Amino acid sequence: METLFLVCIMIVAAIPVFSGDARAEEKAYFAGGCFWCVEHDLDQLPGVKEVVSGYAGGHVESPAYEDVSSGRTGHREAVMVVYDPEKISYRELVDRFWRLIDPLDGGGQFCDRGFQYTSAVFVRNDREKADAEASRAAAEAALGKGSFAVEITPFTNFFPAEDYHQDYAANNPIRYKYYRFGCGRDRRVNSLWGDERK
Repeated sequence: METLFLVCIMIVAAIPVFSGDARAEEKAYFAGGCFWCVEHDLDQLPGVKEVVSGYAGGHVESPAYEDVSSGRTGHREAVMVVYDPEKISYRELVDRFWRLIDPLDGGGQFCDRGFQYTSAVFVRNDREKADAEASRAAAEAALGKGSFAVEITPFTNFFPAEDYHQDYAANNPIRYKYYRFGCGRDRRVNSLWGDERK
């Protein structure tokens, strides 16, 4: 009897325990120019748990910032958004994303130029692709200024950026505000979207 009891205890101990919080978690990937700004803006949304700055889509394993910013690795500056799908849907995230960038610019974003700063929605399955395409069509119609120059592309990889890039707006508020203002991000986004930005 003792042996059976011990076996039962071992089986129960081996079953992984998941909190409700861990299960209510999804990830989404976006590139919208400077990852400091995209991270900061998406981190404000209700239902978003964490936003990580990094590099996506290139051909080099574990790239460094200097390599990505040179344009040699094929990565874009990007973010990984960890969110609670019970509080915000993937479609809602994509809807907000368009309004944080200049979706008409195919050469970079604001003062940052080159492929590494171009915008993209990285989709992991057919559902995300359908949601992203429907969201883009609705946002194009709402903006009314032509087709978006943002690629909707299959997700291939994501590498977190160096620690000093994470939470940059919170950790370096003066430098961040100076960069954001100097780059003209908010001026351009407001001129494009106006009330639609909200």
